[in-house]
Amino acid sequence: MKYDYLIVGAGFFGATFARLMTDAGKKCLVIDSRPHIAGNAYSKKEHGIDIHVYGPHIFHTDNLQIWNFVNRFAEFNNFVLSPKVSTNGKMYSLPFNMNTFYEMWGLTKPSEVAEMMDSQKLKLDREPANLEEQALSLVGYDIYSLLIRDYTKKQWKKDPKELPASIIKRLPVRLTYDNNYFNDRYQGIPVDGYTAMFEKMLDGIDVHLNVNYFEDKNILDTLANKVVFTGKIDEFYDYEFGKLDYRTLEFNHETLQTDNYQGAAVVNYPDLSLPHTRIIEHKHFTKVKSDVTIITKEVPTEWTGNEVPYYPINDDKNTEIYNKYRDKSEKESNVIFGGRLAEYRYYDMHQVIGSAMKAAKIEQS
Repeated sequence: MKYDYLIVGAGFFGATFARLMTDAGKKCLVIDSRPHIAGNAYSKKEHGIDIHVYGPHIFHTDNLQIWNFVNRFAEFNNFVLSPKVSTNGKMYSLPFNMNTFYEMWGLTKPSEVAEMMDSQKLKLDREPANLEEQALSLVGYDIYSLLIRDYTKKQWKKDPKELPASIIKRLPVRLTYDNNYFNDRYQGIPVDGYTAMFEKMLDGIDVHLNVNYFEDKNILDTLANKVVFTGKIDEFYDYEFGKLDYRTLEFNHETLQTDNYQGAAVVNYPDLSLPHTRIIEHKHFTKVKSDVTIITKEVPTEWTGNEVPYYPINDDKNTEIYNKYRDKSEKESNVIFGGRLAEYRYYDMHQVIGSAMKAAKIEQS
């Protein structure tokens, strides 16, 4: 059977593109090297708790078209992300808002907070030279030293003075008592989990798992008129212009004999004495009742090229390399590149869907 599209990757880009083009009457084959669909949004149930295997995924968007699209395949709850920070034996609220500033300084009025922050900000007569200067110029010393500096060291495995200022272009500061991490109008998590949502997205579409595209590329490419590639763009071109860097993580899952471990879905741990940057307690995403709880400790690890690539590193060096791959990819007539890895962009889930929608629209025009 000849397909219209061979789609490499069953994550958000691949599944969205496959669904839209199938709805348009095209024949799609989706393959994935992993033993499961849903990419990094993959979830599985244990003890009745839906586990976000590759870290927390909270869907949020302002785009009604995208929100309506995902609601075709899942019922979403009303979960609102309100993470906490645990450091020096105290708890602080995220994102930075009046609750945080009361916890830090005991201040209750926005004018007092604005004055305190302004007195601590780094004043420069030039552009910030690194992440530390950028953060200090935005929020001042107390917030930076307590909630940003050490967390950033653990996350990037580099001193903030060695990181580009562009990583923190802005730090959201709210002078209101609002712990909602996102500003988007629509937010929630699929009641039955992301994997169940992807199963409905891919209903009626041929899906083959445990398939390594590069091992049988010559044969697989003959199965369809076009290839939709969602993997690492540097790998697609056999690292012709060099290897791109990524941030990677380990996710250590633990089942604990208690019904409530930390009282929140996400708690950040900036202290350098701990290897993990945050702990996720999955039952709080969907308010599951159970006698046990499952937590995940998220540990940043060194990127050597063999780990799972989670976050592109869009510094000057990697951007220069990526631009060479992008320029070459734009000359391809039978390959569509899409998603976080193929576009080397830090996309949220809704942004990946939007990118896939755009690609599908171009194909239908």
